[in-house]
This record gives sequence, structure tokens and C-alpha cells, in this order.
Amino acid sequence: MNWKVVIRSLKNKDMQKRLGIVLGLIVAYRLLAHIPVPLAEPSKLKDIVQNVVSSSDFGGFLNIMTGGALAQLSIVLAGLSPFITASIITQLLTKAIPRLEEMHKDGETGRRKINVWTRIITVPLAIAQSAGIIYLLRQSVLAGSTASTVASSPNEWFVAITAMTAGSILLMWLGELMTEQGVGNGISLLIFAGIISQLPTTFGSIVTSLFDTQSGSLSVFGWFTVPVNPTMFYTVTCLAAIGLVSLYLLVKINEAQRVITINYAKRVSGNTSYGGIKGLLPMRLISAGVVPIIFAMAFLSLPSFVGQIMRASNINPELGTNLVKWFQAPSATTYASGDASMFVYPVAYFLLIIAFTYFYSSFVFDTHEMSEGLENQGGFIEGVRPGSTTDEYLKRTVTRLNLFGSMVLGIISVMPFIIDYVAAQLGVNTSNLAIGGTSLLIVVTVGLETLRAINSRALMVTYDDFSVDDLDDDSIPKPKRQLLRRRKAVS
Repeated sequence: MNWKVVIRSLKNKDMQKRLGIVLGLIVAYRLLAHIPVPLAEPSKLKDIVQNVVSSSDFGGFLNIMTGGALAQLSIVLAGLSPFITASIITQLLTKAIPRLEEMHKDGETGRRKINVWTRIITVPLAIAQSAGIIYLLRQSVLAGSTASTVASSPNEWFVAITAMTAGSILLMWLGELMTEQGVGNGISLLIFAGIISQLPTTFGSIVTSLFDTQSGSLSVFGWFTVPVNPTMFYTVTCLAAIGLVSLYLLVKINEAQRVITINYAKRVSGNTSYGGIKGLLPMRLISAGVVPIIFAMAFLSLPSFVGQIMRASNINPELGTNLVKWFQAPSATTYASGDASMFVYPVAYFLLIIAFTYFYSSFVFDTHEMSEGLENQGGFIEGVRPGSTTDEYLKRTVTRLNLFGSMVLGIISVMPFIIDYVAAQLGVNTSNLAIGGTSLLIVVTVGLETLRAINSRALMVTYDDFSVDDLDDDSIPKPKRQLLRRRKAVS
């Protein structure tokens, strides 16, 4: 990250406009998260839903991922899950249907058509998910409410479903507008903003628990007493140390890359020669970024959600109960029961992260397209024949990188579950550390990707702002410094 270039780019009006639009859209998203669903007795409904969020791990997970929209019973309650699910469906179809795969390779025009179909698929998925949430609230959550709350008319429930569907589509549109600004992926930024918005509440609860001295205060070598809870003090200290180590490893893994040297054959056209130089092809250890984590969480949230609907509507309630038990993030209560089902969610989470890393990397880094491009440009990897041999070499390299990167990413993802389990055996309540660990993973990964995108945009808008007087400035990109040296030599 080149902060000098970024700071210099803030003077550029185009950069100011792009960052201003992104920040404005994030503010609009946070405002939407506080607009309630148009139902009768919204205040009573909000109190009921907040009780569910506080008593259910699944409800707390959804509340974090929707940026507090669940607790607020907001119109964006469905969130970005329908769009993420639609993206998974279209990408699977792209690999399964040759015509769609050809369209994907056609370039920007083909990708735009696929994106249009993704948006179309998002609409019925948003309607189905909104209807499911409303039905679940009406059958289970509102069962213990007052008669006036339960007796909402079908028209009001229809309006609520329509409002939630519109909120989900609106979030999809906001994410695409943010992506168009070129300073990060809009969908990831919205999820990032939703998680960050919950940090004050999380830190507030930690501080409250830390200074709760009803069970005693911390004694320092018997010399003096500090007014903090000793158990919470050691717990917070251990978690902070583990968090810092995980943060360091995560940053290193995200920035790690395999650099392949590309040689370009020398060509002579008239009195001018081309090529004869070397280039670099960086291949990231985790080319898919945060997408596998988001996909895995979205995929795992569906069985538990379906199970709750089945249990609430008395449609095979035994199966619904098992789905909720198997695909719900384990908590201290689950660990205390000793049931083997508590390992289903972490194992499935680990395997899905590995699977989605391989799956999404095939879209981010197309080895066949890359090998064809190198062959057309006269480039080749030393010791590797151009064409199909280069394609096989790149596939083998990407597979090895994905194997190591996805396993490390999966281990970091399930590590909070392991710590949560150990803490439960010791009788320490870590307040659902697994959800906090997943949130940290998303925040760090999205933050690094966004900083990288901002740095690239800053280099682009400031490239022509340098002169030969800035020749010794290390913040200038190397190609630009070489160009400035040639200008100075000519002058």
C-alpha cells in the first residue's frame, strides 16, 4: 500500500467523486437498515424479534450479516443472500452449460448478459426468502405475542414481503453502483459495512462484562486490586492475543503470491524491434479472496432456515429440528451437551470453504485464456512450451496454490469453533466467538482487497501528475520512474 500516492490522489476530483459516491451509498445502506417493515404494531414486533436475536445463535448470526437489520426488522432484512445464491447458481450453470461458458469467454458483452440473468434470478429468490422469513415470524415468533400483532391482515403481510424483496433488490443495485466506482467490490463492501456497524455494540458488551466486579476484582500480586472481572480479563487478553496472531497470519496469506517470470520473444518489424523483455505474472495464494467465506456462510444458513420453517409449520418437525441442530453454529450449550452433531457445522464450513475456493478461482484466473493470451503476445514461461503445455503448467500451479491457501483459510475459519469448544469445557463463556471470528475474517479480507483497489485507482489517476523533479520519489511506480529517467536523459 503506497500511502503517498493515495494521499496525492485525494486531490484529484475524479478520485474524490468515486470515494464520495461509495461513502454516500454506505450511508444510504445504513439508513435503509433502520426503515421498519410496514406491519401492524412495528414496535411490538421489534421487541419480539430482538428477544429472538438475543436467544438464538442463528438469529444473532443473521443479525450480524445483515448489519443489524434483523433486530430492527428492516426492509433490507433479506440482505444480499438472494443475490449471492443467484451468483452461485449462474456460475454453476456457466460451467455446466457450454453455451454459457462460451458467452462468458466472449468478453464484457457476454458477462453483462450473465449478470442480467443473475439479477433476474435474484428476484424470485428474494421473494421466496422474504416470504419464508415473514412466515417464520408469524408462525413461531409471533405465537407468544398479543392478538392485535398476530392478527395482521394478508394484505399487510403481502406488503411486507414486497417491501423486503424491494429492499434486497435495492441492496443489489447499491452494491453494483459501488463496484462501478473501481475502489472495491460493492457486495463485499456492504457486508463489511454491516459487520463494522455492530462493533460498537460488541465492544460495549465486552467492556460491561469486563468491569462487572460482582464476582470479585483482579488482584495484582497481592499488592493492589484492579476493578475488573478477573475471568473476563484473562479471557479478553487471550482472545486479543489470538486475534492479533490470526490477523497477522490472515494478512500474510492474503498478500502471499507466486511470481512467474514471463519472457517475450524479440520481434523485428522494419527498423523497429519489439519484445525481448521479461515480465512478471503474479499468482495470489488465495485468488478468490473473501468470496469462499461468504458463499460458505450463505450456503450453510439455508438448511437451518428451512429447518426452522418446517418446525414452525409442523411439516416433518423432526427433520426440521435435526436440520436446525446440524446446521446451526455450535454454542456453549451445544458443547455442554456432548452431542456429536456439534461437529457437523464446523466440518461442513471447512469443506465448503475449500470447495468454493477452487470453484471461484476457476473464474478469477482462467488458465486457458491466460495461456492463449501469452501465446498471442509472444510470451512464454522459461522451460515450458507455449499453448497447451503452458495451460497445464498454470493449472497445476493454481491447484497447488489453492490447496494450501484454502486449507489455511479453512483452518483459520474453524479455529474460533475450536477455541469456543475449549472455553466451554473450561466453563468460560466466550459469547459466540465463532461468529466474531468469521466477522474478523471478512473484515480483514475485504479491507485488504479494498485498499488494494484504492491503491490501483490512485496510481491510475496520479500517473501523469509526476515530473522529472520527482525522480527520486520512491512512491512513484517503477515504470513511471524509468519513463522519467528517459525524459531527463533526452532533455
